Amino acid sequence: MTAKLGILISGRGSNMQALVAGAGTAYEVVLVASDNPAAPGLLWARTHGIATFALAPRDVGKPAYEAAVDAALRERGATHLALAGYMRLLSDDFVARWRERIVNIHPSLLPKYKGLDTHARAIAAGDRVAGCSVHLVTEQLDAGDVLGQSEVAILPDDTPETLAARVLREEHLLYPRVVQAWLTR
Repeated sequence: MTAKLGILISGRGSNMQALVAGAGTAYEVVLVASDNPAAPGLLWARTHGIATFALAPRDVGKPAYEAAVDAALRERGATHLALAGYMRLLSDDFVARWRERIVNIHPSLLPKYKGLDTHARAIAAGDRVAGCSVHLVTEQLDAGDVLGQSEVAILPDDTPETLAARVLREEHLLYPRVVQAWLTR
């Protein structure tokens, strides 16, 4: 059975685009939702025939926003959810409603460098490798089970920006592959 995947974004949605490109027998993308009605990724999704939903939480408050997102996902028949550059923490209640059915991609080799500024932190620590991780979403930030990882070498002249660009390319390869495997296990 093909899973129906909803995707949450906040911006341009490059990981969302990778997930759309990677859809196949394991999943189809049924909705792209955003907390930013001006997110460029929404326009991309619409031009590719994918239903979209947008609402700014500041306009209605977090509980009403999450209820509206949940309703939109269910209306489109979403069975699973992927966060793709979604820069908002989800409430414990929202996560509980989608328990074991939400994944996220994070730009570090978890459990290292949870949260923000992962590339600068890896470089400052003198790490030889950085990378990205796909993990289940839980109530704790970046703490869910890791489903897959890819390493990226840290080069001697790397800046957070140059490292981020290489890690992002790896994210685009890793995320659809891991989502396919997760949904067919």
